Amino acid sequence: MANVQHKVLLVEDTVALASAFAIHLENEGIGVDICYLAAEALEHLSNNDYALVLLDLQLPDRDGLELLREIRERGIETTVIVVTSDASTDRAVDAMRMGAMDYLVKPLTPDRLLVTVRNALELVSLKALVNADSSRTHYEGFIGSSKPMQAIYRAIDNIAQSKATVFITGESGTGKELCANAIHCRSPRASGPFIAINCGAIPKDLIETELFGHIKGAFTGAVSTRDGAATLAQGGTLFLDEICEMDVALQTKLLRFLQTSSLQRVGSQTVETVDVRVICATNRNPLVEVTEGRFREDLYYRLNVIPILLPPLRERAEDALLIASEMLKRIAKEESRQFEGFSASAAQAIHDYPWPGNVRELENIIRRVVVMHNGTQVESAMLPEPICSGGATLPTRIGEAPSARDTHADSAVEQDKSEALTDSWVPEGTSLAELEREIIEATIRRCNDNVTEAAIVLGVSPSTLYRKRSSWVPRERQTETGATAD
Repeated sequence: MANVQHKVLLVEDTVALASAFAIHLENEGIGVDICYLAAEALEHLSNNDYALVLLDLQLPDRDGLELLREIRERGIETTVIVVTSDASTDRAVDAMRMGAMDYLVKPLTPDRLLVTVRNALELVSLKALVNADSSRTHYEGFIGSSKPMQAIYRAIDNIAQSKATVFITGESGTGKELCANAIHCRSPRASGPFIAINCGAIPKDLIETELFGHIKGAFTGAVSTRDGAATLAQGGTLFLDEICEMDVALQTKLLRFLQTSSLQRVGSQTVETVDVRVICATNRNPLVEVTEGRFREDLYYRLNVIPILLPPLRERAEDALLIASEMLKRIAKEESRQFEGFSASAAQAIHDYPWPGNVRELENIIRRVVVMHNGTQVESAMLPEPICSGGATLPTRIGEAPSARDTHADSAVEQDKSEALTDSWVPEGTSLAELEREIIEATIRRCNDNVTEAAIVLGVSPSTLYRKRSSWVPRERQTETGATAD
């Protein structure tokens, strides 16, 4: 049952619906105040502390998104969940961008309301632990002393003791697998196995057997019975990375597995029961994936019992130099170099750069510097562009407008691009798959063969690019073999 100290503000202009919501929440020990107008809600928020706001978007005196924007602009510390009859994907995305934790579409059942509110209040409680004094700079493989990371450490401490499913979100390179492993290592299951599967790196037709296993003769090539990851994780933790890449058909089987803790190997009629804790992760916005039909809504709510959002490195810039220093020591030792630290200008450049590839990008840069240079101190001139030039951004992501400082420098490039994108740009007879490949390979070349940076430019996950590139190799070999045979 939810803690009675939590107070919820319900902003809903339909009196009967507001009363029904309030009754369900109060029966769970959650205090509720009701407002029917946006102006009234702002007054309540200015004079009271609310852990959570349930916000309708269609209010008589103001659009709910405008109210949400003002709540954020005023710096009011509260979690917001949108509850509305407006099922527009654009409105849902706008609400999430403005900081809403979730987006519920009416009508909704009392159970859905209560589960969502409980999850939100659980997260509020975990965030409150940040107020406790802490000076940890190292934690289960993580490096960082910033306030956001202290929150993550505290959250892991508490989550680890639970059996609940955890859903980790965050950009590529923020350490989602590291977080999952930390939860495992701090849990009573630490002596058991930690089995990780990248759902985006395994072909669609193989993911089921990788997850649940198969029996001998289940398909061509199944010469023996094989355990899947769920069986191998018995007594421990199963980590499903890039869960939003999983095929929708398999999502149904995963949901059943989560609900029953039982599975069937491919080709078998026997039901097996396993004892595993499931942790999932994605670098996408799972709510957007749900609204656009790529991810099952019931699976999302089954997984999202305890959510963790890992902060990008740009939101904890004070940790960047600490992480870089630790990496420099380790990589210098591995490469038998003498580097011991950073010059003042190099340190400032590392601090100022936004690190779109996060910690993974930082590690790649440090290794490049160590391998390509000699000395005892990293100078700013040793850092590659755009880091050494004052933190200029990488090529803009798809859907983002370029910054003002990039506009002038890129004008000639944009002119060339506009001239190139004519009817003659795509040769006649080119298939969509061939065009996609050309775009991906060209982007990777422009990023100096850095797949992570290319993925950022293209707006996809690195695992997607690795999977597509690996799928091209067999076709090439098949073509070569056929040519030889002829």
